[in-house]
Amino acid sequence: MVHDVIIIGAGPAGYTAGIYCSRARHDTVLISGLLPGGQLMNTTDVENYPGFDEGIMGPDLMQIMRKQTERMGTKIIDDVVTSVDFTQNPLIVSTASTNFETKTVIVCTGATPRKIGIEGEQIFAGKGVSYCATCDGAFFRDQELAVVGGGDSCMEEATFLTKFASKVHIIHRRDEFRASKIMQERALNNEKITVHWNSTVLDIKGDQKVQQVILKDTKTGDETNIDLAGVFVAIGHEPNTSLFKDQLDLDENGYIILNKNTQTSVNGVFSAGDVHDHRYRQAVTAAGYGCMAAIDVDKYLSCLLYTSPSPRD
Repeated sequence: MVHDVIIIGAGPAGYTAGIYCSRARHDTVLISGLLPGGQLMNTTDVENYPGFDEGIMGPDLMQIMRKQTERMGTKIIDDVVTSVDFTQNPLIVSTASTNFETKTVIVCTGATPRKIGIEGEQIFAGKGVSYCATCDGAFFRDQELAVVGGGDSCMEEATFLTKFASKVHIIHRRDEFRASKIMQERALNNEKITVHWNSTVLDIKGDQKVQQVILKDTKTGDETNIDLAGVFVAIGHEPNTSLFKDQLDLDENGYIILNKNTQTSVNGVFSAGDVHDHRYRQAVTAAGYGCMAAIDVDKYLSCLLYTSPSPRD
């Protein structure tokens, strides 16, 4: 059986794409992956997704999206895609047990924040440890925070957090930032920001939620304790594109390159969400991209009635 569309990934982008594809009467299969619901499954309160005036828990939002996607007619398979072959027509998407044939694919595999790699980070994820200032900054009004990193994203996150926090500590392992000069100036000239040079996070402590961070000086070995309410990790993201390295055009950081709208370098293969979007990384923008990809798929499938394009331009 050749499906109309297979969606790889089940975050806001994947579910939204499923809703729109099924609503357009296309035979739609969504393969959810290792973490159905994406990063929002590790998020507590979501205050900035429209339609929930009192906020909603991340997993609850994803469950609502899943139910709506299924109600529209999308078949959701809780399995992991192990390989793809976009040189074939129809396109091939494989799990450990099944090979699926499809006219189109929407890649919605997202991106994963880079971790510090310490025990306290895992313990307090969603309890004071965050990877998104835009998402969680407003929860920490008039409290002290730390941001770990040294690039543009770190400077941007730290500067943004000064809107809410009483003080922001930037923790950087070297004696100079790698961020652009203008981004550095904005952070260094902000009176709410203090920089801890040549420092790494040794541990994160607390009772139920983050209360303290322990720093280690990389030159002297001295340890310093700072009492605070939250730690924002801003050391980059890794797009989940290992499956597509030999199949799609990727940029130098591994993000999928879009050629036209949501179309990738291969005819019939589209992309939506954080797997190509390294700028916004919001649930609502991912959902928007899912809608866009589904509309592009609908137009592409309509064109197939008259033409038969090869997989790659």
